[in-house]
Amino acid sequence: MAKAAAAKPGFTRPALAPGILAAIVLFVGVALIDNTWFIVVHYVVAILAVIVAWFAIQARMWWWLFVLVPIVVLWNPIFPLGLSGVGWMSAQLLAPIIFVAAGVMIRVPTPEAEVRRAR
Repeated sequence: MAKAAAAKPGFTRPALAPGILAAIVLFVGVALIDNTWFIVVHYVVAILAVIVAWFAIQARMWWWLFVLVPIVVLWNPIFPLGLSGVGWMSAQLLAPIIFVAAGVMIRVPTPEAEVRRAR
């Protein structure tokens, strides 16, 4: 019997791991909102948002920048906006949905798929 060749996907989802990690940090960050450790949440979320945005650029999915750039601005630790209240809590709980959705939907073609598509 001949072995069937395993089908390889023509894409990768490089934004999935940073998206899930950012969602976890944001959910944990809800408990730290009025704590001095919340600055760590700012750093981690801003860095992971830049990483996911970079993968969106690589995948040529520019529209993700419309939601990822505001996340970078809102959670930037260098010039914090000092937001609080219900709006900030809502943003803290809405951003994980955006990160996971971006992680699932951003797909970068593999080099083998690029070669196959060029033929």
